[in-house]
Amino acid sequence: MEAAVSTADSVLGSVLEPILARHRRDPVRLLQILREVQETMGHISPAALTAIARALQLPRARVEGVAGFYSFLYLEPVGQYRVLFSDNATDRLLGNLELMATMCQKLWVEPGKVSEDGLVSIDTTSCTGMCDQGPALLVNGWPITRLTHQRVNEICELIRARKPLAQWPREYFAVADHLRRKDLLLNSVLEPGAALRAAIARGAEGWLAEVQKSNLRGRGGAGFTTGVKWEACRNAPGTDRVIVCNADEGEPGTFKDRVLLTSYADHVFEGMTLAAYAVGARQGFLYLRGEYRYLLEPLEGVLARRRADGLLGANVCQAGFDFDIEIHLGAGAYVCGEESALIESLEGKRGTPRIRPPFPVVKGYLGRPTVVNNVETLAKTVLVALEGGENFSAYGTAQSTGTKLLSISGDCAFPGIYEYPFGVSIAQVLEDCGATDAQAVQVGGASGICVAAYEFQRRIAYEDVPTAGAFMVFDSSRDLFEVARNFVHFFAHESCGFCTPCRVGTSLLKNFMDKLADGHGAKYDLADIEWINRLLKNASHCGLGTSAANPVIDTLVKFRPAYERRLQSLEFEPAFDLDKSLACARRMTGRDDPQAHLSSEFSSEESPR
Repeated sequence: MEAAVSTADSVLGSVLEPILARHRRDPVRLLQILREVQETMGHISPAALTAIARALQLPRARVEGVAGFYSFLYLEPVGQYRVLFSDNATDRLLGNLELMATMCQKLWVEPGKVSEDGLVSIDTTSCTGMCDQGPALLVNGWPITRLTHQRVNEICELIRARKPLAQWPREYFAVADHLRRKDLLLNSVLEPGAALRAAIARGAEGWLAEVQKSNLRGRGGAGFTTGVKWEACRNAPGTDRVIVCNADEGEPGTFKDRVLLTSYADHVFEGMTLAAYAVGARQGFLYLRGEYRYLLEPLEGVLARRRADGLLGANVCQAGFDFDIEIHLGAGAYVCGEESALIESLEGKRGTPRIRPPFPVVKGYLGRPTVVNNVETLAKTVLVALEGGENFSAYGTAQSTGTKLLSISGDCAFPGIYEYPFGVSIAQVLEDCGATDAQAVQVGGASGICVAAYEFQRRIAYEDVPTAGAFMVFDSSRDLFEVARNFVHFFAHESCGFCTPCRVGTSLLKNFMDKLADGHGAKYDLADIEWINRLLKNASHCGLGTSAANPVIDTLVKFRPAYERRLQSLEFEPAFDLDKSLACARRMTGRDDPQAHLSSEFSSEESPR
């Protein structure tokens, strides 16, 4: 027995030592260490958690807490093949659940469990960023798109034969860009370093002034003015500033950043360097979502080339400033798309959003002034550097300058990436992508806006219909209740659990939607849903909670018959009744007094940590 334990410790040590050494035994690198240990060993065993905690001089509970937070980290064996079917609303339209059931039946495994021989496990995951070529799945982190019954059968045979992924047909793993309409950004051809040299010729202050002239706003959804953010970071106390590119593209229906990182990586990295020059930063991070693990090596190759060409590292472009970029891979947590949660993850912690102020531009990564920008935002700064701020602002509208990339999926003939000047009408977009029978469009992903057919003359712009890029089309055959229900399940799964309003509220909302789906709903349930929406909006800690009920409320207002036909009775019910809602909350949560419980939680969790 002792010999067996000694052998196991020796094997674990041989795996851990090079990983720990590569990451300098730095606790800030905890997430990357855990990810690499899992890639080598298949999962993170209790012994590995203990050894990592000891090596990093961290409490074991903290290491296990971080490992348990991210959905792509596994504390128990998940099989030689871990298959995860994308379960976004558009994958549902394309029959992903039927394909998953077929695979489970052929491999004799229950969903969410490991097969008896330990060979394979099959489950669902949130949107994988492949909405333009679904249904899709991840097998051991690698995407397979355009699934059919034939392809599923072939995959089952490969798994039964225990074929390594390296021996699977390469066409399985092909991911297309699907560039359908190009404009300023997608038509640009960048000579690496050209934009950077143009900015350096203006000087740091002159370059920042040019960005402010462009009125470029963040393309990640919030729409904050880029020049204002950069200036705030530049003027913040301290000199050790940081640039972070937020490539955690987790919003269902969004895949534009995937395409930019695949085919326009130089634009993105040059944009990060332009931001560093403007604010005086020396260190940069690209936070890459776990679903895009397959892009890690190609992106590392681009970084290596840029270092060799003098565009990264010491004395960039011989202009007297140093800047380099490191890629940090996420592990499956939608909430890390929020900038402060992303920074927590960069620091090797659970991705819990911070209380603000202070804002990241003042106190971000390791307490240093930090700029966090979206992939598309940074790529657009290249255009500003090359063409000038005034030329950039001539496109679009007064409040929404430049162009916007839209990730179009769902019921249309030509899903893919479309670039338009801001101000384009939704009707025009639908015509271009071949959506001839649209009854609704979900703009901005699950947390965005559901636009009904009578609103299709509205325009894509911050002053009308803002969006991070998702544009999901649903034709007249689709049940908008089921679409909203899918989004609600997504939010309930992705809640980080930090604050009670979101943790309990999203679960209550999911239970109400499931109750209606089962045909057991009553009219007062619709009133209770509206009450939960108010609670989430007024008391949630971050944007995930405040937007979790958006798809339900939008479809309830615009497509109410989809809900009412699921009610047991359409007879008159009294207006919202707080006592009845609290009774329902007690049934759902098992708590005697949810109102008192929530009140006490709010008071404690609103205080700074």
